[in-house]
Amino acid sequence: MSKKNKKLRTEDKEGKERMNEAELNVDTTVGTEDAKDGLEGDVTGEQAAGPEAGEPTVEEQLAAAEARSGQLADQLLRQAAEFDNYRKRTIKEKSELIKSASADIVTKILPVLDDMERAIANNEKSDDTVVIKEGFKLIYNKLIRTLESEGLKKIPAKGEVFDTDRHEAIATIPATPDNEKGTVIDCTRDGYTLNDKVIRIAQVVVAN
Repeated sequence: MSKKNKKLRTEDKEGKERMNEAELNVDTTVGTEDAKDGLEGDVTGEQAAGPEAGEPTVEEQLAAAEARSGQLADQLLRQAAEFDNYRKRTIKEKSELIKSASADIVTKILPVLDDMERAIANNEKSDDTVVIKEGFKLIYNKLIRTLESEGLKKIPAKGEVFDTDRHEAIATIPATPDNEKGTVIDCTRDGYTLNDKVIRIAQVVVAN
């Protein structure tokens, strides 16, 4: 083979290699560009989509929560003010009720006071001790009936079994066959209950 032919073949081979490399570069570039275009297209599509239509944004949700919080705080303040007013009104009504009850009892006792004043005036003009004594008994009985109508009762004492809830032993005496141990022998001061509640304990003498 002549040198000329060898040279032509060598140049032809080198030319084909250069063409193949050029084609390979073109394919790589095109693939990269296509991938880049696809990725950009996906990102752009996601950004364009954003939150679904009709759903509130974070800012809108925050504003709604703040508005609701303000409403609840306002309701709490109103309820606290209403409760305070109710408490004050209840205290006032209770005080008025106590005053009214006291006034009612005093009003019922006033006639007894009138009888006592008349008895004192009559006693200064009369020397009849029987009449004076009878007048005091009538006034006393009237007072007792008035107080009993309000729930006052005398605590039984003499002859009863000693009860620490109703009796106070101020003295003791030896027990006898007629007076068993633990029995109230005498009462030095009457005790009373008001509507079944002890308001004053009876002072008694007990057999021991």
